[in-house]
Order: sequence, then C-alpha cells, then structure tokens
Amino acid sequence: MTIADPPADASALVLFSGGQDSATCLAFALSRFARVETIGFDYGQRHRVELDQRAVLRAGMASLSPLWAERLGEDHTVSIEALGALSETALTREAAIAFDSTGLPNTFVPGRNILFLTFAAALAYRRGIGDLVGGMCETDYSGYPDCRDATIRAVETALRLGMDRPLTIHTPLMWIDKAATWRLARELGGEALVSLIVEESHTCYLGERGKRFDWGHGCGECPACRLRAAGWENFRAG
Repeated sequence: MTIADPPADASALVLFSGGQDSATCLAFALSRFARVETIGFDYGQRHRVELDQRAVLRAGMASLSPLWAERLGEDHTVSIEALGALSETALTREAAIAFDSTGLPNTFVPGRNILFLTFAAALAYRRGIGDLVGGMCETDYSGYPDCRDATIRAVETALRLGMDRPLTIHTPLMWIDKAATWRLARELGGEALVSLIVEESHTCYLGERGKRFDWGHGCGECPACRLRAAGWENFRAG
C-alpha cells in the first residue's frame, strides 16, 4: 500500500529494524510525513547487531536532508524477550538454516510481525499517531505468512477495532521486488541514500558484518543475504 497525500501535520511511526527494507521505509516516511518516529524490537534475535545499526542509519538519514533531520522524531526500543524464548528458530538460537517441506525456512518466527504491529500500535495510540509504516513484502521474500498483505490488513482491522481509533498500516514495499526497493531508495534519497543503506543497514540472519560485498555486509549465503544480493544485481543491471 502506498501513501498519496497525508495531511500536512500527519505523524508516522516506522517499524525500523535497521535493515535494507526498513531503512527504505524510513526514507519513504520522511519524504511524506511531517513528523516521523521509529520503533525497534529486541527479541533475542541472532542478528542483534541490527539494533546497533539503527542509530547509525537514523543519523545518516538526518545528514542527507535538512527536511528529514527536522522531521525525524524520537526512537523507541521495545524488549520482547519472550518471543525469542518461545520461538526457538534459527533466527533466535544457534541452528543451521534449513527449509521444511513447504519451502518455509526455519528462520520464521511465528507471530513476530503481528506482535510488532500490536506493540507499535499501542505506542502510536499513546503518541497520538495514526499511521504505521512497515517493510513487509510478499513479492521478493522468504515466504513468511505474516508478511503477506492479507495478514497485515487483518491486523490493521483488528487494531482499529480493538483500540477504537483510526489506524492505517502502510506497506510501501508489499508489491515490489528487491531491485525495485533499491530503486525506490535511489528515488527518495539519490545515490547517497543507496550508499548509506549498503554500508550501514544490516540484513544477514547470522549477524555477519565482517565481509563486504557490493550490496553490503553479510555472510552471503543465508536467505536474507541471497535476496538482497539478487536484488542488488538486478538493480545495477537495470
């Protein structure tokens, strides 16, 4: 879902992990909303280095545009350790990444996006914010069912009813692939934003930041790295 023309004084809360997709979504929100806050989640993820990259990316975004610097508001980090304890996946414990018979990787953390959106909506309620922005996508993704548009729309409806407040969940990446996500970043912030995302965002499920590829840091082998690398190749080829 894309945003046409939000009210001039509208505020947004971006689900900001520190990865490529959420960094692009932050730029997207900063280009459209008068005030933008961010929220991140510590759930015992293996790649918790992404939490460290959040502040670096926020500072980098602010340096790219005086308008973005003016619009960028508070950051919030929420601890949901119970999610990691319950899930026991390759994303929350030391385990080899594998795929089940349906093709779903064992990096899937059941209920993760549903919980993230619920906590974000609770914070947005307190902050007087009616718009959430998330990087969920069902075009170029690992098959997670809680990234699908139908799931997000169902959660949106439940949150509107449960909080009795207007609430919109914007998912600007839902119907585009990773190459188009790179292109969107370039449209929003030029090559400077692309370079910032390459250098400072974190995608690798294993938390690897030692090796540097053309598309950024990572192991180069996990599903997240492969999706990002393929998208980068198609982006630069086009």
